[in-house]
Amino acid sequence: MTAPVPAHSLTAEQSAKLTHRVTRLSLAVALVLTVLKVVVWMSSGSVAMLASLADSGLDVFAALATFFAVRYAVEPPDQEHRFGHGKAEAFASLIQAGLVFASAALVAREAMDRLIHPIAPTGEINDLIVMGVSVALTGGLILAQSRVLKTASSVAVTGDRMHYMADLASNLMAFVGIGLSALLRNSAADAIAGVAVVGWLVWGAISVFRSASVELMDQELEDGSRDRIVALMTEDPRVKDVHQLRTRASGPFIHIQLHADLDPTLTLVEAHQVVVAAEKRVLEAFPAADIIIHPDPRGYAEPHGGAFAEKEYPHDHDEAAAAR
Repeated sequence: MTAPVPAHSLTAEQSAKLTHRVTRLSLAVALVLTVLKVVVWMSSGSVAMLASLADSGLDVFAALATFFAVRYAVEPPDQEHRFGHGKAEAFASLIQAGLVFASAALVAREAMDRLIHPIAPTGEINDLIVMGVSVALTGGLILAQSRVLKTASSVAVTGDRMHYMADLASNLMAFVGIGLSALLRNSAADAIAGVAVVGWLVWGAISVFRSASVELMDQELEDGSRDRIVALMTEDPRVKDVHQLRTRASGPFIHIQLHADLDPTLTLVEAHQVVVAAEKRVLEAFPAADIIIHPDPRGYAEPHGGAFAEKEYPHDHDEAAAAR
């Protein structure tokens, strides 16, 4: 069995090909389920079905946002966006979170009204069939998204998957609520299931929001990726150390900037060759990376770098004194 390729190990084009395919699938599933649920809800009046319908309807808008965001995110940098457009994916995730919150509010209102003014639903068999189809299609989509995310890093697809995981739970709850209503001939179970769906929707929205905020706030890559970057940089013994390593994700891209401590006896041409070779090693492991490497003569560099500069560089002053 072939081991999955780690995230960030694909080129932007390879990542885009995978995410484009799965976002098309996501949009198709949302459209099919919305149409089915509209038809069945109009004949049954089930609150649990309405809860699921409201979520599926908003899924269409969320899927559209993701569909266009992953395509815009891979557009090359331009004069106004020198770091590219990758964060469009995070904005799409925020849209998803807002839509889920809106869906939860509407469903909560309808469910509470149905608890106060109970109406026995009809057409439960059709409801159950549609909810069964929803569970199957949603589960299949989540599996497809999970496979993509094993190899491609996409906050938009991650948010979409979280959204559909909440949908899967809500569909299962709706299925149970409709079944109990049919068995007990009482709409209370149906309305209670709708309230339970609201809880899942809110949880899903919070998860999507947190995932998007990680990227929008430029959170560092995981420790394993940072350690890998340092190891690749220092494979050449002339690169003595790495400091001020900063990383962040932006859609299918990652941005890496660092200071490399070089052997101070190197000429400018030799130092340039060492830095270019190190950059190529990092790009082999992270082909969608934008890399900036600043060379420092080990033992002679003074603290620099602007607002976020380190106060002092380890070993520099001691080594410079020893060299003199």
